[in-house]
Amino acid sequence: MNRSALIHTDIQRKWIAKFEQVKGQFRENAEYNDKNSDFPYKNIQWLVDEGYTLLSLPKAYGGEGATIEDMVILQSYLGSLDGATALSIGWHISVVGQIYEQQLWAPAMLDQFAQEIKNGALVNRAVSEAETGSPTRGGRPSTYVTKNEHGYLINGVKTFTSMSKRLSHFIVGAFDSESQQVGFYLVDKTMPGVEIANNWNMVGMRATESHDLVLTDVQIPTENFVETRAGKPSSPNGWILHIPSTYLGIAQAARDYAVDFAATYSPNSVDGTIGDIATVQQNIGKMESLLLSARHFLWSTASLYNNPENNNMWNETSASKVLVMNQGLEVIDLAMRIVGAKSLEMERPLQRYYRDMRAGLHNPPMEDMAYTNIAKSVLGKI
Repeated sequence: MNRSALIHTDIQRKWIAKFEQVKGQFRENAEYNDKNSDFPYKNIQWLVDEGYTLLSLPKAYGGEGATIEDMVILQSYLGSLDGATALSIGWHISVVGQIYEQQLWAPAMLDQFAQEIKNGALVNRAVSEAETGSPTRGGRPSTYVTKNEHGYLINGVKTFTSMSKRLSHFIVGAFDSESQQVGFYLVDKTMPGVEIANNWNMVGMRATESHDLVLTDVQIPTENFVETRAGKPSSPNGWILHIPSTYLGIAQAARDYAVDFAATYSPNSVDGTIGDIATVQQNIGKMESLLLSARHFLWSTASLYNNPENNNMWNETSASKVLVMNQGLEVIDLAMRIVGAKSLEMERPLQRYYRDMRAGLHNPPMEDMAYTNIAKSVLGKI
């Protein structure tokens, strides 16, 4: 069964038809943005204008009301066009989906922010810090808040703030020494003291412009203290599957490029094309099998979230990211072996796919944490 056969909802069909209309431009933009380490402003603006940022906002709030399964399928497709665009917009889709599904904020703030989203707002969480490493490890943030008569003052530096220059809002994790708790605070980019550091200089996912967010005496109103961290949540967050979805799309793009290359490249040392060589066929078979396995596991995990009684899918959710990343990396390695030394040419996209896929290893959940938590679950230690 091919991936198109798994597409079955009106939302999926609608957006894939839209993506088909711009796929050439998105791919062209991806090459330019990667070379210049520029954010994909044009791609993201198209997504905003077309209403893709409303995808995970529930219909009750004026959104499209997509399911996690819808998001996974669409993000996979978008990732095959441009990984940086997909990962960037995926953070917004994921954050909005979780906030509204789990009703994490007060009703008035949910209503207010839904209007902001409909007016084009883009949001991401800002939780990583140089001192604490990955937030999945549970370190206490160095970013801190101080309560005053006007609300809160926030100070600190957040790393890996994807889509930093295009975001309108940041959900910042910070520690309050008075209450001795970690909370999350909604920060508007227009607030005095909010700065972007312009220090993103990575070999992979260059176009996400995930610069540091610098907060210096940022005054926010009391109501913008939107969430508290009260231990482990009662159910897993399926919206985080936007991460493996993006990387599945990148692996698919590498596969498509290698298959097309094998079917058309005909050096004079070969009768026909290199696709007639047994070793190339073996690599294509391995590549396809790995993609089939990753796709079916990820998409079936996402479909389980359609049943509200499935609230214990911690293992499937964590394993999806680990499995997709490791098998996706192997897919790209095989694709590069098929194409050979030409795969390293900067004019070809395979080297970008490889660099972007490597970056995904460092997105949450971290592999060792995922395996440890799965093992604890199996052993009955959670």
